[in-house]
Amino acid sequence: MKRMWMAVVAMIPTMMMAQTFDFDLTKALPIYNVQDGYGYDILPAPSVKKPTAEPFYFSVAVPDGNYRVRVELGGVKNGNTTVRAEGRRLMMDNILTPKKKDTQVVEFVVNKRSTLIEGDKRVKIKDREKEYLTWDEKLTLEFNGPQPAVRSIHIEPVDVPTIYLCGNSTVVDQANEPWASWGQLITRWFGPEVAVSNHAESGLTARTFIGSYRLDKILQTLKKGDYVFVEFGHNDEKEKRPGDGAWYHYQYQLKIFVDEVRAKGAEIVFCTPTQRRAFNDDNKTLKNTHGDFPAAMKMVAERERVPLIDLNQMTKVLFETLGFEDSKRALVHYPANTFPGQPKALADNTHFNPYGASQVAKCVVMGMKQLNLPLVKFLRPDWQDFDPAQPDDWNTFQWAPARNADVVKPDGN
Repeated sequence: MKRMWMAVVAMIPTMMMAQTFDFDLTKALPIYNVQDGYGYDILPAPSVKKPTAEPFYFSVAVPDGNYRVRVELGGVKNGNTTVRAEGRRLMMDNILTPKKKDTQVVEFVVNKRSTLIEGDKRVKIKDREKEYLTWDEKLTLEFNGPQPAVRSIHIEPVDVPTIYLCGNSTVVDQANEPWASWGQLITRWFGPEVAVSNHAESGLTARTFIGSYRLDKILQTLKKGDYVFVEFGHNDEKEKRPGDGAWYHYQYQLKIFVDEVRAKGAEIVFCTPTQRRAFNDDNKTLKNTHGDFPAAMKMVAERERVPLIDLNQMTKVLFETLGFEDSKRALVHYPANTFPGQPKALADNTHFNPYGASQVAKCVVMGMKQLNLPLVKFLRPDWQDFDPAQPDDWNTFQWAPARNADVVKPDGN
């Protein structure tokens, strides 16, 4: 399905200027259309009279910004609902409403954005991104799970601290199963007092992130009290222009992030690049595939007094603890025909699946806690501290797969 990714001013519905939205999903509502500016989207609308266990999407046209979403769940027997937003950002999962009269209200904040910066200046997105739910004119909610049960949706604009994410395919909101990144799973652990705005994209380096105006897009709304998290390295190490490399060009680009973010009064945090699953001949320890790049980032962090989360070391511990075979369970390793249109096995040693992304997201949260960042006061009550040397059991990890799958490997490696 082709999706609008650039809102045309003449076609913006009147409703888009409204401030608060309330929808009663126990009543019939339209399929999304530009005139109404709201409705069921992507998949067929659920039946009001005969609820089924099928997932569905609901979209609302809104301007760029942060929105507090309040969802009332329940109303059917054995309800079990997972809620994701925009590009498969996990907001809440496995919310149980076992009896027909049981209801539960959940709240979270969704950041919605378009490519527009100012005037005719727009983020230079890739062709593949034009199909993403991330850059369009709508705020889209996905309701999934064994028995999604949704009674009502309330949406209102809100001014809260924002965590902006900059990075590559290990950070981006991956649009399709079975791919996933820590940036779209970390949203699960923050309450409705903070927003996460993920500007990462597969294949990007620090230079191409800046060159495609993604940092400019962040700076447009960045303010005091906000945070910018930066993870690059996977693709930067492949740049071969004169002056490229860890100790000059990479550090130069990182310094741009530091200066621009601090000029806005916001806080910046570095994350060293996640490991690739590249074991030494002993099949027990990992090779260093990132060369000098983690050390180069640490040097800039020390010199500029930037807080740093050592994801490189944490994911080394994670993979080595899982071991040679079970570490495949954290990445896109699947036998042939696991997904539609997949005649060959998938064996990707860089890109995470939802389980792996969830473990790395927890590493990032633990890094925040170790740095004593004020953000940790916004963690949800059900957060439990995590040790990559004692990862969650992949056998018991629960994930409600989205209907959209794509076996094409994301850009970068």
